Parts: sequence; C-alpha cells; structure tokens
Amino acid sequence: MQLTGDRFTAETAAYGNDLSTLPNFPAEIRAPAGTLPGVSAFQLHFADHDILTPGDAPDVLVAMNPAALKANLKDVPRGATIIVNTDEFTPRALTKVGYAASPLETGELDAYRVHAVALTSSTVKALEGHALTRKEAERAKNMYALGLLSWLYNRPTERTLQFLERKFAGRPQIAAANRTAFLAGWSFGETTEEFAVSYEVAPAALPGGRYRNISGNLALAYGLIAASQRSGLPLFLGSYPITPASDILHELSKHKNFGVRTFQAEDEIAGIGAALGAAFGGALGVTTTSGPGVALKSETVGLAVSLELPLIICDIQRGGPSTGLPTKTEQADLLQAMFGRNGEAPVPIVAPRSPADCFDAALEAARIALTYRTPVFLLSDGYLANGSEPWRIPDVESLPDLRVQFAVPSEDGEPFLPYQRDPETLARPWAVPGTAGLEHRIGGIEKADGTGEISYDPANHDLMVRARAAKVERVADTVAPLDVDDPGGDARVLVLGWGSTFGPVAAACRKVRARGGAVAHAHLRHLNPFPRNLGEVLRGYEKVLIPEMNLGQLALLIRAKYLVDAVGYNKVRGLPFTSAELTEVIQGLIGDTAAVKGLGDA
Repeated sequence: MQLTGDRFTAETAAYGNDLSTLPNFPAEIRAPAGTLPGVSAFQLHFADHDILTPGDAPDVLVAMNPAALKANLKDVPRGATIIVNTDEFTPRALTKVGYAASPLETGELDAYRVHAVALTSSTVKALEGHALTRKEAERAKNMYALGLLSWLYNRPTERTLQFLERKFAGRPQIAAANRTAFLAGWSFGETTEEFAVSYEVAPAALPGGRYRNISGNLALAYGLIAASQRSGLPLFLGSYPITPASDILHELSKHKNFGVRTFQAEDEIAGIGAALGAAFGGALGVTTTSGPGVALKSETVGLAVSLELPLIICDIQRGGPSTGLPTKTEQADLLQAMFGRNGEAPVPIVAPRSPADCFDAALEAARIALTYRTPVFLLSDGYLANGSEPWRIPDVESLPDLRVQFAVPSEDGEPFLPYQRDPETLARPWAVPGTAGLEHRIGGIEKADGTGEISYDPANHDLMVRARAAKVERVADTVAPLDVDDPGGDARVLVLGWGSTFGPVAAACRKVRARGGAVAHAHLRHLNPFPRNLGEVLRGYEKVLIPEMNLGQLALLIRAKYLVDAVGYNKVRGLPFTSAELTEVIQGLIGDTAAVKGLGDA
C-alpha cells in the first residue's frame, strides 16, 4: 500500500497539484496480514490550491480487505466513496477482525457510496497470459487498484509505467505483470458502468520555479548535503538504524560523490561518538536517531557541549516512552532535548514545520552549530519524516554561506589559547588536530578559561558554565523576529505552535477566519533560545493557545520563562491533529475571551 500511495503521489506531483501525505504503517516488519494491527494505509490530499494538511476525512477509501475497512471507516464522512475488494471479504477474514457478518450485506455501509469491485480475481484474470502462479498474480492487485484510481482522478500514467520497468528491470515477467495489472485497472474504470463520473483536479497555482515531491527525511538529507557543500566541510554521519530516522542514513549513503561519509555504528553511543570525533577532526558531524537513541547519546552530547564543537543531532521523534509507537508520530522529546543531560549543558534547538521545511531547518542547524561551535538539536517527527509535499528546488547561490575559519598558529609565536572566545559569538577556535602550534587538551573534564588546561577551580567552573549558556543565548542575535499572522490586527487569541503542528494549526486558523472569527497564528522554529521578540508577542494577546502532540512541554517552557497563562491543547494519539478539532478549540477560546471581555466592559 505504501508503494501504491507513493506512485499516486508521484504522478499527482508531476501533474502540478499541491499535495500533502500521511503514510501510516505497522511497527512490525511482518505484521499479521488481515488483522487490525497489520493494516497499512496511505492518505493523500491534493488540490488545485495551496493546502496544509493530508486532510481530516478522506473522500475516497479503498479497502483491500475487511481489516482495512474496519480500521479506517471511522475517518470517512457519510456520503463518501468506498471501493471494496469483495474477494477478500471471506468468512475467515471477517471473523479475524470481529465482523459477525459482512458489512457489505448488513446495511452498515448504507450511508456511503459503495463500489464493490473484485480486485483480486480481476487482477488474476487480467494476468492469465503471464507465466505466474496465482499467488504471484494476486500480489499485483495493488497495481490494478492504482490503475483504477488513476482513471478516476485523471492521473498521468506514463511515469508509473516507466517506474515499474525500472523497479523490476531484473525480473521482466514481474514488470510485465504489474504493467498489465495497472493498465487493466485503468481500463476497468474506463469501460465499467460502476462509476458514473471521474474527476479532474487542475494543477495548483504555485510560485514559479522547478518543483519535485519530497518527504521530510529526504529533504533533511539534502539539507545536510547542501550545508556540507556551502561550508566546504566533508559531511560525516555516524548513525545507528532506528525508525523513523533510518531513511536519512540510507539516503546519505548514496552520495559519496558529494564527499559524504556514512558510518552505520554498532549502537547509538558509537554513532554519536564517531560523529563527534569527525567534528573534532574538522568535518560537519551529524548523528540521526529518535527518542530512545537520544537517551543513549546524552552523555556524548554533554561532552560536545564541554568541548564546544559543532555537532548536529537529528531527533526524528516518535511515540514513546521506551519503544512506544515506533511508526507513529509524536513531539514529546522537547524537554529531553532541552534538559536531558547532566549538569548545565544548554544546546540550541530548531524544529522544521513541514516536510519541505526540513531542508531549510537542516541548513539552519548547521549554521548555528558552525557559527557558535555547539551541538544543535533538530527536532523533526514521524509525520514530517514520512509525509511529503511539493518542494521548490532552490538556487544554490541563494543558500547561506556557511564557510568557517579554522584556527591558525600565531605568527608572532604567542601560545595558542583554545578557549579564547570570539567577542560576538563567544565561540572558541576550531583547531584541527595535528596542526603544528595548535596542540591543546581535549576531554570532558572542565577546562580553564582561555588556556584549556584542566581546572577544578570553583570560580573558573562557574565562569565556563555561564559562558557556554551565554553563547547559546547569543544565537538569538542572529534569529529573525517571530512573525505573527494576524491579518486584521484585532485578534485577542494567539495560537502558538512548533514543529509539525504548523499545517493543522494554519488550516484551522483559515477556517476560523472564514467563519468571521479573528485569530492570530505564530509558529516557532527556534525553541532554544526563543526569538528575542517572543515575550512582546505573547503580551500582545489576551489568550495564548499552544497545541502540542505531548502533554504540554512547550507550554511549560512558555509559562516558566514569560509568566504567560498559556492554554494547552494536548493529545498523544500517534496521529497529527485534524484542522477540524483545532478549529473548534480556537472558536471556543475566542468565545470565552469575548465573554470575559464583555463582563469586564459591563
């Protein structure tokens, strides 16, 4: 189903629609087929205008078996279209998911437009001329379904046919079978009287440029490569495979031609240790992981703070705690990234807001790490990592110049001071090991200010702790002021978000305004330090709503720092918010604020 969704998405992107996707798949490598936990789904929202989310409720559900129908029916609105693979609605398959009788016969689906299509047997019949076993022929039913949907929505077909030839180039029989099944599905739609209409969604009016469809993990990998090229530093990734971050390792391993080196370590600790070692050696050091891996990496992150070396830690958040929900999304690692180390060890934190924005967030994380000589957390999540959207490919020359100056020996023979700080950034010199005249101590024990000698002096430790904290605070000097979307300038309620909540929040604010309500929206990319004007922005509104896929982590930080009585809206379902639920929450808060204002006036 993921392959099917990917292909429909690729054709939709090539056609020029704006789109957003939500893949949803089991955590198990071989999930039990035909069971509710084994359902793999792919949701796609596409339009002829700008869209922000994968949609709250699908207009069409293709249910390949009873499990798929039962798992997804609750999200389908009354009157929507359901295409059902009738061949799979056998007594055994129905019993497996708790159906006493077929919902196709009980009236349970009377509120929907149901199209009962024998997808499996139709695929097998279409492939009768191919030298395949029945089981092999049945496996092509997803391509039959894709062909039918491609006809229903007038999607292009050429690239999918070319894709099948490439994918199965070593198995021409399988390639031919999938091609035949795809075309048979398309022809079924064209010739059957089952479907009274087909639909055509015109291309979206997007800003001029060259576009491609991109997922968050792919965009992040490209952003890291771009940062390497713009800094002139070789990129080194030390990583241990973990869902949903592994795709970044897979992608970067393909780009040795850009000087990228990838190391699949034996564990999380070795991965970040190698990345920090590469940073010590003058490379752009990166490690990728998810929440459980961050817990294991925390000691080395603290070492990077102490050594004051650039390092990028990409945390692709997932449901927790422990193993939790490995393939579901969550944004509950903010406090872990903020405080999850021993001692006073502050680090900058940035968070992308959409799949395409992962590219820019990677560049920003690299800029901060290289400029301020500090480890930086990049907090993405499973929703962004696996979701996709159109991305306008940038002009390389428009990307930030990230070149750095390594330390060089003094011409007049003065001793090298490895902890002598830049007066503006407070960054210490980056000395490549092996450079004559730049010998200095390295390690996790506290260093003396300036000289870098080991020091147990209480006053020096206090000085160094405060200097490292001040350095992180100075990142805010080069961060743009927080932008507020408040069209009328008269809103009393501000919705403050971070990370992947951007799409649902922005869509909800659109709906509230369309109803005549006034609401402001601001979205944080920099979570540590906050933008300089955040306090001023917060004080400009009577109520601040913070939706988060956690139990209120950003709200906790905002309340503590700015003494603002922020209202949290929190869910940890492993799924992104819907714009509909946020619309009602915002509308309710606007109503409460207006009522309080009215009492005050009275």
